[in-house]
Amino acid sequence: MPFKYHAEHRHHIPKPRYRVTNWAEYDASLKRRGSLTVWFTDEAIQAWRAEPRTTPGGQPHYSALAITTALTMRMVFGLGLRQTEGLIGSIIVLLGLDLAVPDHSTLSRRGKTLEMPPLRRASSGPLHLLVDSTGLKLGGAGEWQIEKHGASCRRSWRKLHIGVDADSGEIVAVEVTRKEIDDAAMVDTLLEQIADPIVSFTADGDYDQGRVSQAVAERNPDATVVVPPRAGAVTSASAETAPTQRDRHLRMIAERGRMAWQKASGYNLRAKVEASIGRYKRVIGDALRSRTDQTEATEIALAAAALNRMLGFGRPNYVRIA
Repeated sequence: MPFKYHAEHRHHIPKPRYRVTNWAEYDASLKRRGSLTVWFTDEAIQAWRAEPRTTPGGQPHYSALAITTALTMRMVFGLGLRQTEGLIGSIIVLLGLDLAVPDHSTLSRRGKTLEMPPLRRASSGPLHLLVDSTGLKLGGAGEWQIEKHGASCRRSWRKLHIGVDADSGEIVAVEVTRKEIDDAAMVDTLLEQIADPIVSFTADGDYDQGRVSQAVAERNPDATVVVPPRAGAVTSASAETAPTQRDRHLRMIAERGRMAWQKASGYNLRAKVEASIGRYKRVIGDALRSRTDQTEATEIALAAAALNRMLGFGRPNYVRIA
């Protein structure tokens, strides 16, 4: 990452300072993210009950909209399933609606098969994609055990793979896997979730693999792949006659240095995907509540959709002042 390269020599460089130019609008958007104003549209009331099924099997009482609404509120407010049932019930009573409340068992069961719509950007046009991954806690002893006993403890983890629009900051692709899965192995899965044409693909050195460039080129042949070559990387056999993007990156690094390459290639934009990961962990949390692969995928998709909706309320515009 750009702020870690030669970090031991960068202590004398002052931290840049920025000033928000639309503070009034941004301040109002932050308040809206915590607003408890809830209403049900006529369309939502009509769609609360499930449509009669025409195939053999049991008849569901609640539509996907009802289950999505309940599980989203559980995600945003950090509630258990029973507390979510109570929250939805109290809202329906306060609004005076004649709607049934899905119980906690139904929410748990339907969460395994809930089909989430793909993430879509508010804007259209070419996409500058930023990709990264992070760990989410699943179970095991907490940090206090380490502090108390002075030793590491066994903990289960899941890995969150995320793709972010560099222009808007919206999450456009998301996937959750076990911690052993390689980051580069999930690029193909993330790209399958994106319908817009990709102009550039930016990621850190863990994605410096041939299959990453191949996956991007298969879908977007003209896309620029901005991935820093690993230490000790060498050019390809055809570097002199038909250089690849990676060969050109290596040549620029050799001629001008890594920091100059980061600035010229736009690699520094990758800090935005790290900001999105930080936003996820601050708002949603750094742990998963679900315990099965199906419900974990649903939980991640709901969280990404909720964060995009919050981001749509307003974003800060800022300029550097020092």
